[in-house]
Amino acid sequence: MPNILLTRIDNRLIHGQVATQWTGVIGANLLLVANDAVAGDQFRQGLMNMAAPAYAQTRYFSIQKTIDIIGKASPAQKIFIICETPQDVLKLVEGGVPIKKVNIGNMHMAEGKRQVATSVAVNDDDVACFKKMQDLGVELEIQRVPDIAPESLDKLWK
Repeated sequence: MPNILLTRIDNRLIHGQVATQWTGVIGANLLLVANDAVAGDQFRQGLMNMAAPAYAQTRYFSIQKTIDIIGKASPAQKIFIICETPQDVLKLVEGGVPIKKVNIGNMHMAEGKRQVATSVAVNDDDVACFKKMQDLGVELEIQRVPDIAPESLDKLWK
């Protein structure tokens, strides 16, 4: 069983908040970005590597590769999974990745989305993914940074 400390949804993937705050607070030593586009984009990986803390390794896997190999992770790897969208997290969960808790961090405003929390904008498909995750036993929280209290999940369903 992989030692997954937290899974976070963040449009920006690895950036300052993830690197300097979340990784240290949860005690991760491996940042795993599960994203099909970034898995093949050396330039974006290089930018994220510059933001990542020196004490943590980074991996950039497609959603399917994450599903296929997460079970081979060493127990010494304290894994922080970072995804861009709730759709990607749901694919991981449905693919058998043992995700227990999802931190909803940054989901930027875009056409067709509505702002529901400080840094979270959703559309109906996002909400459906969150409901399905809950049905599958995944705990959800809306929290931008670790030193600010989580926001109410009720905001998602309005």
